[in-house]
Amino acid sequence: MENDSITKSLKLFIVLSRAFKAINEHVNKIIQANGLNPTEFAVLELLYHKGDQPMQQIGGKILLASGSITYVVDKLEQKGLLKRVACPSDRRVTYAQITDEGKKFIQDIFPEHAAQIDRLMSSLTDSEKTEAIDLLKKLGLPAGKF
Repeated sequence: MENDSITKSLKLFIVLSRAFKAINEHVNKIIQANGLNPTEFAVLELLYHKGDQPMQQIGGKILLASGSITYVVDKLEQKGLLKRVACPSDRRVTYAQITDEGKKFIQDIFPEHAAQIDRLMSSLTDSEKTEAIDLLKKLGLPAGKF
């Protein structure tokens, strides 16, 4: 019985990994066609949708090692898409803030990004999407505790 469980778990892992890889490759092509790498896009999208973020917290929100955040923010700052803003109440904290140019950039490309993701997910019905979300949360939440 245990062997069958292990076999199913391994199969699920492989199928889940391949599905993520295939979907992610399509999404990343759209992002890269707009002159950003996926991490730069993730930071910009976070700032656009959630507002100013402390630099120290960005990595945890987009699943990126904190050491890489400075590099990504530097690149986005050079492109004029975000800027650093000192926290007035705590000099140890620096916020990343999306610029007007960054907002326009995201507003221009986000609708196509969202539509692409919707097309990639279109093989599932809305109820299947809800079920997949619930199942993946059920799978992922305990895994974060190991």
